[in-house]
Amino acid sequence: MLLSSALNTYRGAIMSLPADRRLTREDLLIPELRISASGLVETFYAPHNDYVHSSACLFIVGLTPGFTQMRTAYEAARHAMDQGMGDEAVCRKAKEAASFAGSLRANLISMMDELGLPGYLGIGSSEALFGGERELLHTSSVLRYPVFVNRANYNGSRPGLPGTPSLRDTALNGMAEELSIFRDRPFLIPLGTTVESVLRLLDEQGMLDAGQCLWGFPHPSGANGHRHKQFAARKAEMKKTLHRYFS
Repeated sequence: MLLSSALNTYRGAIMSLPADRRLTREDLLIPELRISASGLVETFYAPHNDYVHSSACLFIVGLTPGFTQMRTAYEAARHAMDQGMGDEAVCRKAKEAASFAGSLRANLISMMDELGLPGYLGIGSSEALFGGERELLHTSSVLRYPVFVNRANYNGSRPGLPGTPSLRDTALNGMAEELSIFRDRPFLIPLGTTVESVLRLLDEQGMLDAGQCLWGFPHPSGANGHRHKQFAARKAEMKKTLHRYFS
């Protein structure tokens, strides 16, 4: 289902994007697709996180879509629009293509497999969550739309998310709205400490239960050079969490 009708606002701008080549920052980081700006911090629309798999049992939560995800979402959305698809189908196609696109997805799949998650879900590999078993998975970000600082991917610092009221409130309100849509309580995997900080605030507010979260999962981005060491240090405890929740 759709979280909002925002796609209609940006449909004209999307249809004006080039359809015969890979999209660039110059194509997408434009005023027509910008939601807000405050100093060097800019938020842009992207269609993929407007779609929610409300029946999913697993919810992977990132910080904010990076440019690779944003570009993939727009290319998929434009193609779906050219085929005459409706808003919900457009956003769904964008989500299926863009969810943690790039090396991030491969790293994420490898880490979930190492924890034994597929066994609890009754699937052969975590890769199936991005293919034939997609209905089991919902993906989103605490900052639903792409945030950039000085046109670079926002990494949760400078400005820090918990200490920046506008970003913190956007994250809390957006996640609370998204969680309220699920038919059954999903199991959440927050990617990295900044995302964890938002979910812990939601736990304090009674919007989720700490027991439904896999705390300690490192951000799988290749830019996180410490992820292998962090994963190894937390692996045993994360396995215990999975066993407690799914058993």
